Amino acid sequence: MDYKQANFGVIGISGRGSSMLAELLSVEGVKVTAVCDKYEDRAQNGVKIVQEKAGNTPEMFLDYRELLKREDITAILCCTTWITHSRIAIDSMRAGKHVAMEVGGAASIEECWQLVRASEETGKFCMLLENCCYDRNELALFNMQRQGLFGEIIHVQGGYQHDLRDEITYGRENRHGRLFNFMNRNGDLYPTHQLGPLSKMLNINRGNRFSTITSMATKSRGLHEGIIENMPKDYDLKDHNFAQGDVTTTMIKCAHGETILLIHDCSLPRPYSRNCRIQGTEGIWMEDKEQIYLKDTSPQHKWEPFEPYRDKYEHPLWKQYARDGIHSGGHGGMDYLALSAFAESAIHDVKPPIDVYDTASWMAITCLSEDSIALGSTPLAIPDFTNGMWIDREPFRRGKYCLEDVCNEFYE
Repeated sequence: MDYKQANFGVIGISGRGSSMLAELLSVEGVKVTAVCDKYEDRAQNGVKIVQEKAGNTPEMFLDYRELLKREDITAILCCTTWITHSRIAIDSMRAGKHVAMEVGGAASIEECWQLVRASEETGKFCMLLENCCYDRNELALFNMQRQGLFGEIIHVQGGYQHDLRDEITYGRENRHGRLFNFMNRNGDLYPTHQLGPLSKMLNINRGNRFSTITSMATKSRGLHEGIIENMPKDYDLKDHNFAQGDVTTTMIKCAHGETILLIHDCSLPRPYSRNCRIQGTEGIWMEDKEQIYLKDTSPQHKWEPFEPYRDKYEHPLWKQYARDGIHSGGHGGMDYLALSAFAESAIHDVKPPIDVYDTASWMAITCLSEDSIALGSTPLAIPDFTNGMWIDREPFRRGKYCLEDVCNEFYE
């Protein structure tokens, strides 16, 4: 697809927002003409990043509503906090802009429905920037699954297992919103990193859907211990009773019988892992130790290393990415690919690979997990944000960034 150029606005220039802004500027066809943050120093930093990387001076805003009044802006990249990004996305669509927003779970089901309604009523898309959908491993595994190597998928799992105690406890000093969520909420606060890729593999919202959810959480000890060990003795949160359990476990049942296990684990000492597992009638893959077993290929009852399989079944998008020699920084390249998918869709005014129904379904897991935990791990129904369309959706858009199929015809 030939690239035109379009004007983009970026709202939220935090640490994550500033890195995503810099990454967006490296995507073909993108011109950032406006930046916004409620903190003036961050907004000024956004201006500086654009000047240094792109050479133009964007208009600076402290109120995103004023930015949205600019009629020349095609799309918005929103990198604000979990409790603000949806309302900004809704306002952006109603202002006539396509929008992509950084990940984070929803606070309510109504928030998800508002996103869906705004997109349907305006014709503008809302794409959750779930970068893990474009990770090298995830795309190779998707390619393998679409070729039938795992057989029929029966069970998948994943999670966000990341020691973030420093980031959480310094939330006020660093103006980072994660702290206040851990102080007041108890659920899977960050479910989409592995849920996104697994949902695409399971055809969620296109022939399949989430049906029920059950969650439970452990007691909370990790943040308290971290504060005692690392913060001054008079630190005011040292005796705070954090609401968020150290480990949250969520089970999802799908309409066609598959199960999904999600783990949220951010306040205990541990190495990073997304804990992915894909298990079908013909084989299994496990992220930790990157091991695979395929019934008709592997030695009987013995694990094999995944790397040779990844090389053999490399997704063509990653082959092209390596061949082009871009090697853009964020998270090994998946930030660049996710932003490229967003930019292509916005510039050409076409359907994104992650649409508002995906966005709402994935984000809803947070507030539903909170409700299930609060009700003693009661099973809850998961809304169908497609209103029945998952049974017979319109055809998806094929393309190099497509996440419904491997579209080999778009690669040389």
